[in-house]
Amino acid sequence: MPKVILVLSGKRKSGKDYVAEVLQRIFGTEVCVLIKLSAPLKKEYADKHDLDYQKLLSSSSYKEKYRKDMIVWGELKRNEDPSYFWKAATKACHKFPVWVITDARRPSDLKVVHDSYGENSLTETKLIRVEATEHTRKTRGWKFVCGVDDAQSECALDSGFHWDFIIHNNGSEENLLENMQPLITQVSNLLNPD
Repeated sequence: MPKVILVLSGKRKSGKDYVAEVLQRIFGTEVCVLIKLSAPLKKEYADKHDLDYQKLLSSSSYKEKYRKDMIVWGELKRNEDPSYFWKAATKACHKFPVWVITDARRPSDLKVVHDSYGENSLTETKLIRVEATEHTRKTRGWKFVCGVDDAQSECALDSGFHWDFIIHNNGSEENLLENMQPLITQVSNLLNPD
C-alpha cells in the first residue's frame, strides 16, 4: 500500500510529466513510481488499431493525430467501468511508497483514487494542479484543437475542485522547485515522520 498518492492534473503542455519527473528525481526511483492513467488506454487502443504504442506515449504529432478518437474510445471504456484504467495502471505499483499519478483528467479519475485510498485509508492523497500560462504552453508547442482542448478530458477539472497544491510551471527549474517546496516538504514529512 502506498504511503502517499500525488494526483497531478493540468492542461495539455502545462508540464505535468515534467513536474512528475522532478518529484521522482527528488524522492528516488526506489521510492517513487510515476503512473500514467493514459498508458493502459494507449496500449489497448494501439493494439486494437494496430498503432505504435511508444509513439502514442510521446508528445508527438503521431499521438495528436489519434487523440480525438482515443478520447472518445477511452470515455466509452470509463463509462463501462470508471476504474478500468486505474486498475490496469496501478497493478504493479504496490511496492512503492509514493505514487505520482501524472495525468488525472476527469472527476471519475479523482473518484477512483478516493474510492481506492480515501478517508479511511492509511494512505495520504494530495490533489495537485499544474498550471502554466497560455503563452508558456504555446512555447511548448500547444495549439488549441477543437474537440480536444474543449473536451471533458481537458476541461472537467478546471473548476469546482479543491487542490491541495497549485504548482505554477512557467519559468526555470529553480522557480519550479521553489514553487514545489511546500509539497516536497509535506511528502518528506509523511515518509519520515518524527
